Amino acid sequence: MKFLHTADIHLGAKPDAGTAYTQKREREIWNSFQQVIEICEKEEMDLLLIVGDLFHRQPLLRELKEVGYLLGKLSHTQVVLTAGNHDYIKADSYYRTYSWPSNVHVLLEETLETIEFPELETAVSGFSYHKREIIECTCQEKNAKHKQKYEVLLLHGGDESHVPFQKEKLWKCGYDYIALGHIHKPQSLVKDKIAYCGALEPIDKNDVGQHGYIIGEITERGCKTRFVPNAKREYCHVEVEVTPDMTGFALREKIDRVIRENGQQNMYKIILTGFRDPEVRYDLSGMDVYGNIIEISDETVPAYDFERIMTNNAHNILGYFIQELKDYDRESIEYGAMCEGVKALMETRRD
Repeated sequence: MKFLHTADIHLGAKPDAGTAYTQKREREIWNSFQQVIEICEKEEMDLLLIVGDLFHRQPLLRELKEVGYLLGKLSHTQVVLTAGNHDYIKADSYYRTYSWPSNVHVLLEETLETIEFPELETAVSGFSYHKREIIECTCQEKNAKHKQKYEVLLLHGGDESHVPFQKEKLWKCGYDYIALGHIHKPQSLVKDKIAYCGALEPIDKNDVGQHGYIIGEITERGCKTRFVPNAKREYCHVEVEVTPDMTGFALREKIDRVIRENGQQNMYKIILTGFRDPEVRYDLSGMDVYGNIIEISDETVPAYDFERIMTNNAHNILGYFIQELKDYDRESIEYGAMCEGVKALMETRRD
């Protein structure tokens, strides 16, 4: 039995609202979802497993119709999906009333339910969120029912507010494969047995690294899985070191070079490190050459010659201030406070 495991697609999300490419990213998420469906059709997947948060919030009826149309085109694949903490089943949710194509099966209940596919010798169990948080995991206390030869569990959660589970207990439940959702970083908890596929596309600047889906196959010999990177873009956190002789234009050129080396299609949080000329104030608003910088964090330290300043101010408050703090490590809070204090005192003198 061949399957594709995806989760946390977050249709309707508007990543990095207010940036130049927000609308483009929203469309790219839909395009990635459509591509997954096309892969299922091409590879003749038996099951498409969508483990929560198909939508970023309560789905609109027109959005369900679009999803239903795409999933209904699958000629070989049965689809099983659950609602997660973002698209949970409210009393008036369109999940309850929408008429899905015959090959789409939504596990709507908030308690564990099972759907069987005798032609695949497979049973799939899971449940949907009916509220934003679920603080206990009852399914890890229930063993697979073995209604079919192969048993699969869909579970969206893993932190203290969203179905906190113990890996060892889940493992003992007897499922051939446990498809996890909620954590956006792909990771295997038990090789070929329990895995997060991660978000299909990165949703915010903290979703760093590769994103995609998992393809697997369950046979009499067991389960084999592999992660397939598929995201249109990645979020990258990149440190750019500044030197005391670096001007604003030089810094812009260095950031430009770093982005070209790491891929202009990606999105960046730039972290400025090192020591800068105390007289320099970088115009960070002009550094976004390609329109793909989400944030620039300035962690640089002014390159003051504290020994010279202290010698020249040995008998005043500036010299006493430096004398008190000069031996602290450059990474310490105290050293940062000294830099800010020296800056303030020297600017006061200029006034």
